[in-house]
Amino acid sequence: MNEENGLAGGTEYAAEQRINIDKHFAAIEADLGASNTVGILFAGKPEVLPYLAPISKILSDQGSGLVQQQAGVGADIGALTQLGVPSFAPWFDTRTYFNYHHTAADTFDKVDPKLLAKCGSMMAVLAYGLANLERPLPR
Repeated sequence: MNEENGLAGGTEYAAEQRINIDKHFAAIEADLGASNTVGILFAGKPEVLPYLAPISKILSDQGSGLVQQQAGVGADIGALTQLGVPSFAPWFDTRTYFNYHHTAADTFDKVDPKLLAKCGSMMAVLAYGLANLERPLPR
């Protein structure tokens, strides 16, 4: 959504969708590489926590079951978050992320296929779990 060039994409999308914002169930962003996922970050009301418990329980088996609430979880979906859309992101172990981020060393050989698969499965479980909730998330 164009974070690196001033958030133009995410900002414009949110502006265009303002009249439809109630139809946006959730927003998910994964923009911190493909390192080890330890859980889910979310921005929204504390009342969302019980909705995440079953998803977190499933993700615990792969070491991604932690849940943390934050004011924001990603720049590209930040405008949606500010409009009240519950927002989510993988919670990554970022201790080595900035060793490579936006440097000449940021190459595919740094990607661990097992961690990439773990991130993919975490995102799939999160998206599936959210899509199959019996009612909308609190706003």
